[in-house]
Amino acid sequence: MKKKQTTIIAEAGVNHNGNIQTAKELIKVAADAGADIVKFQTFKAESLVTKNAEKARYQKTMTTKEETQFDMIKNLELNEVAHLDLMKCAEGENIQFLSSPFDIESIQLLDKLGMPVYKIPSGEINNLPYLRHISKRGKPVIISTGMSTMDEVKLAIDILIENTLSKDDITVLQCNTEYPTPMIDVNLNAMVSMCNQLDVKVGYSDHTLGIEVAIAAVALGAAVIEKHFTLDRSSSGPDHSASLEPNELKSMVTSIRNTESALGDGVKRPSESEKKNISIVRKSIIAKKGIKKGETFSENNLSTKRPGTGISPMLWDDLIGGIAEKTYQKDDLIK
Repeated sequence: MKKKQTTIIAEAGVNHNGNIQTAKELIKVAADAGADIVKFQTFKAESLVTKNAEKARYQKTMTTKEETQFDMIKNLELNEVAHLDLMKCAEGENIQFLSSPFDIESIQLLDKLGMPVYKIPSGEINNLPYLRHISKRGKPVIISTGMSTMDEVKLAIDILIENTLSKDDITVLQCNTEYPTPMIDVNLNAMVSMCNQLDVKVGYSDHTLGIEVAIAAVALGAAVIEKHFTLDRSSSGPDHSASLEPNELKSMVTSIRNTESALGDGVKRPSESEKKNISIVRKSIIAKKGIKKGETFSENNLSTKRPGTGISPMLWDDLIGGIAEKTYQKDDLIK
């Protein structure tokens, strides 16, 4: 069966740095790269983090040291008007707009805006009231599983299907929340394990540097690929350093589509492009030396050589011991 096309989510996230014009540029870059979805993040700082919460180590590296996590997040908020503006921009660029809600208030906002899919970030996988609010919306869910055990993922799925969702509505993404993720910690085979054990669609949310891991995930069966991108990796902000720049995003999309084509439908047969080579590269049974009419065919007077337009060497045993019905010169194809 031919592999279905992988859904590619270009994760703009908070790489707009709170600037709507930058966010619109990110939408255009995602559309130009050929991504299916451009995704942002929706949150209210007051609902997401306490004012004394520390930033992650990777966040400290790329942001102002004096700034708290609360202040950092507050500066990256997108209000309802901004969402509507960006949704309109995405529609104009013919790319689907999506955003990950990080709190219940944001779930409600995205529901009001008619979000067709809910993308659950890794940090909410153990948030019972949050998961219940998502599940009650009755819309498809994509859930990242960074920092999680298999039991935690199973429990989250159980909560999501308590109300109206089924397993067909859920896609689970293998993910690591370190930015950038060390290659040794990627564990793409965990994606395969979740597919086998959980009976749901799977994919991969990539925080590594480069594009090769996302491509490998597609080869392993990922239905969804999510990857952060930015206009400039050197920009100040929590996620820029582990993001792709525009030309890299385009390369990733192209490579994924090429990988999908290369995977094929799994039926072993000659391809259309190589059929013309069959008669040239394969061999036929030929006269190893001159053979007179009435002479017995044997291993002493028969051999195999190109081209493959004569009798197949697989019929060798049928010819051995037979009688030549005509005279053959050396290298003649046996008829």
